[in-house]
Amino acid sequence: MRGRERGTDSGFVTAESAVVLPVLVMFAMALVWGLLVIGAQIQCVDAARTGARVAARQDPTDAVVSVTREVAPRGAKVTVSREGDQVRVAVVARPPVLHGLPFEVREEAVALAEETVEGTEAG
Repeated sequence: MRGRERGTDSGFVTAESAVVLPVLVMFAMALVWGLLVIGAQIQCVDAARTGARVAARQDPTDAVVSVTREVAPRGAKVTVSREGDQVRVAVVARPPVLHGLPFEVREEAVALAEETVEGTEAG
């Protein structure tokens, strides 16, 4: 009779594994995707700050965009604008993997423009 009880219990373990295993795989995939999103966000932060520093030095807009794209995630959109004495660089990118989701990471950095001072005398 013990042989029969063991036979019926093994079916439950198989059924439980069949339900739990896909849930664990999906959870692991969600964690990996979350880490990729965080990595893309950090790259956007670095790229926006780098671009703002370059733009603050009064470099041409093309150079600012070029330098920013080197640091930004692949395929990122870079926007450079100036408002008064401040320069603003925005970086928008889609996280890697699962490109079908309508999800973007965005970061913006603002820096004070460095104006060149001419004709001042120390005195």
